[in-house]
Amino acid sequence: QVHLVESGGGLVQAGGSLRLSCVTSGFNLDHYAVGWFRQAPGKAREEVAAIDNNDGKLYYNPAVTIRFTISRDNAENTVWLQMNDLKPEDTGVYFCAADPKVSTWFWGGMKSWGKGTLVNVSS
Repeated sequence: QVHLVESGGGLVQAGGSLRLSCVTSGFNLDHYAVGWFRQAPGKAREEVAAIDNNDGKLYYNPAVTIRFTISRDNAENTVWLQMNDLKPEDTGVYFCAADPKVSTWFWGGMKSWGKGTLVNVSS
């Protein structure tokens, strides 16, 4: 059974950093792209970052480029999202998701999802 479990969220002041983890199980991560998404209160879910499984190419929402870094270790079945210089507008529930095709990240159509971890950035 496919599982993705996020952790690392919490309360942080603006300008601070958090590192989110997404631990996967039940499938071979080597064959999957992984993406991070977030949903702020009262807003639609949006794409944050993704990492392809074929060529390791990285994709970012322009709002987080330079500040956020996505990385993966297939041997550890884990994907991380390092978030630096956090801003109050980064507040939301962060989800990781996986799909054999990275193109599904662009429209939020990834196949398997975690339950999310809450990030709260205070001003």
